Amino acid sequence: MSVPDIPSLEGLPDYDVTWPWSSGERLAPGLTCVFRVKNEARNLPWVLPPILAAVQHVLLVDNGSDDGTLDVARKIAADCGATERFTGLSYPHRVARAGGEHLATPATSVHSLTHFYNWCFSQVRTTYSMKWDGDMVLTPEGTGILRDLSWQLESTQTIVAMPRHPLTVVDESTGWLDLSLRFLEPWVYPMGPDFTFVKAFDWELREFPAATERLVLQQGLCVEVKWLEADEYAHWRKDGVDFTNTRLYRKLREFEVDEAIRSGRAEELGGLVRVDAPPGVHIIDHVTRTWLRQQPRPLVKHSLPASLRERAPRTGAPS
Repeated sequence: MSVPDIPSLEGLPDYDVTWPWSSGERLAPGLTCVFRVKNEARNLPWVLPPILAAVQHVLLVDNGSDDGTLDVARKIAADCGATERFTGLSYPHRVARAGGEHLATPATSVHSLTHFYNWCFSQVRTTYSMKWDGDMVLTPEGTGILRDLSWQLESTQTIVAMPRHPLTVVDESTGWLDLSLRFLEPWVYPMGPDFTFVKAFDWELREFPAATERLVLQQGLCVEVKWLEADEYAHWRKDGVDFTNTRLYRKLREFEVDEAIRSGRAEELGGLVRVDAPPGVHIIDHVTRTWLRQQPRPLVKHSLPASLRERAPRTGAPS
């Protein structure tokens, strides 16, 4: 039996990290999209089909969902005729949240974000991998660009960043799109020993050599779906979470957007655009398939709210 590259602190061999190149395994050309998800069954009918059309393989790792996420994903893959290009796995260990909880968790523990990410990406068997979230929906243009990149990147060592635009779904016909901030987290990386994950203060970070080329895709290719009715920021109000002086500027912006929409002040908050779908068309479909495509490029840039103006970095922070 080969020695793992990163043994789990808890001594669980099924969750040790062994990279394919350590055993001399040759990676196949192409791009694998890696999802790390929990309770994303609601979003997957919008999220998965365009990704399955864009990449050579999809790897979805379910982290303790109780809404049937993995079963929904498998059915969507089958409906898209992509069963052979889909792999669904389970990671049953509770993973520390970003911030102080992450900082206090040893990097090789199965509960660490760092170990979780390394384990997930060690399952990839293509030359490129792409991190993707269970609430991010590609536009048709985004699908086409990723499909082309999957072979154009093959002879290079390039990381790719794609701006994403938060879309708060108020109801099936109404949404608010946030165009004020450009979240430029890199999503696509080559696979290899120079591109693995290490522990940082608040979250995991993927390493890459300083000379690596960087490609930034255009705006309007991806939206990040937020459901207003889900009230995912309720605990922030209840617990009085203060993100004002942290590096998580993106979370503060999301919280401010959520508060503004709920209080009827969305039009007063710079950067928000209300979008209304035509009858019979879901707002997510309308924004991704029609509205964004019809907007002039670059997308309209609005000034940042004063609360963010001084601390927004030049590139987005990891999620």
